Amino acid sequence: MTRTVDLNADMGESFGPWVMGNDAALLDVVTSANIACGLHAGDWDTMAETMKRAVANGVGLGAHPGFPDLQGFGRRRMHMPAASLANLVRYQVAAAEGMARAAGGTLRHLKLHGAMANMASEDEAMARACYEAALSVAPDLIVMVLAGTAQEKAARALGCPIAHEIFADRAYNDDATLVDRSQPGAVIHDPDLAGQRMVEMIREGAIITASDTRIETRIDTICLHGDTAEAVDIARTVRQTLKDSGITLRRFHDTPG
Repeated sequence: MTRTVDLNADMGESFGPWVMGNDAALLDVVTSANIACGLHAGDWDTMAETMKRAVANGVGLGAHPGFPDLQGFGRRRMHMPAASLANLVRYQVAAAEGMARAAGGTLRHLKLHGAMANMASEDEAMARACYEAALSVAPDLIVMVLAGTAQEKAARALGCPIAHEIFADRAYNDDATLVDRSQPGAVIHDPDLAGQRMVEMIREGAIITASDTRIETRIDTICLHGDTAEAVDIARTVRQTLKDSGITLRRFHDTPG
């Protein structure tokens, strides 16, 4: 059984006076932060403040690039030429890297957002284009992948460091992709259920799907979303449930030696 695991959350998604989530509270819970880069959500001031808070809390910094879709929060699928997609990712990773450095930190990882991530979980070529673009800007990045999907295949083919991610508050299809948010039961709102299912998945070393199928996988990190009403309650409950089960919380790839 995995005895250590990272907790990550998407954040930095506020825009000007419009507040999204409670980043300050989440930064007391998580060990890694995926910070929006200003296109699907966030802005330069929000990025700077979130990076600063994360560094102060000892939380690992990650770039969270998405489609240029503020109105749709990056959850609407977009199709573009591979070269343009690559430049879109480079643009956002470069911004995140600069902001991290200015905040006194180091950009550690990459995690794709929303529709970009979902499409890449189904399309290995797309995932590879995104990851190659990110690594062309920041060669030492750890690529966070949806475990068991085309994202993982693409990252493995590139030979880059990988963090295998599962979701605390999302239901799974039998191919390890996430159930579409439009479907009943796609998002889990019960903090206790979220915590219990994470312990079960870690104990079994497997993703447990909506049909109760087991998909064996390495698990390095658990995603805790920051944009739902119960996000902080879920995050705190998952953290405590893991600790009560003897699981140590630590940034991925952050082990002695």
